[in-house]
Amino acid sequence: MTKILVLIVAVILVGFIAWWFFGKHTTVAVDAAVTGSSQDVDVEVSGGYSPSTVVLKKGVPATLTFNRKDPSSCLEQVVFPDFGINEFLPQNKAHAISIDTSKPGEFDYACGMNMFHGKVIIK
Repeated sequence: MTKILVLIVAVILVGFIAWWFFGKHTTVAVDAAVTGSSQDVDVEVSGGYSPSTVVLKKGVPATLTFNRKDPSSCLEQVVFPDFGINEFLPQNKAHAISIDTSKPGEFDYACGMNMFHGKVIIK
């Protein structure tokens, strides 16, 4: 009986791990607040990025302000490979990063270890 119980628990754990890493997780895209001639979005960094998907208007100067609350060393860095941005995020302080909105498209970003991801969509 014990072997069957251990087998059931192991199958459930393997299924959960596979879902966690390979499953499709839906996220809600947040539109940037356009004020005057610029647009801004606040991104909280706590166990990931919230919001993880940001929609920006093409041609309007944009700033993403990251506020890292997580003490993890993985999340102390944010990398935008398409924009050549690789910046340190101080803990419990706002850190603004300017984004080039001259080209439309979807641009991914991630933590320094590439474990947590986000996306910028420019329309």
